[in-house]
Amino acid sequence: MAAGGFCKLPNGTVVVALNLPTPAPDGVGGVRVLVHARNRARALTRLRNLGLRAVYLRGNAAPPTPDEVTAVLHHPDGLIWRTSPDNAVDALELWHPIRTLLRRETATRT
Repeated sequence: MAAGGFCKLPNGTVVVALNLPTPAPDGVGGVRVLVHARNRARALTRLRNLGLRAVYLRGNAAPPTPDEVTAVLHHPDGLIWRTSPDNAVDALELWHPIRTLLRRETATRT
């Protein structure tokens, strides 16, 4: 369901990047999610445990950039997101903790 990719770090852990459709009802744009985990399977499990059940990683078409790797490694949770950088306006948006995305998603459902 998601385009994305991964990179393996020298210490054996991985950073997985996924481009997901936006949870907003208007469906405009999307989000890029970064996960730092011991391996790819654990990274996807972390997302599925948060309620993103249909998340799969097929291939390595959009691996994380060095700046994205740095951002996720410096975040205490190791799980961050921002809107997809396809839009020039959003190119300078900061990374957010995943809990803000999940809160926003549940607020749009109710």
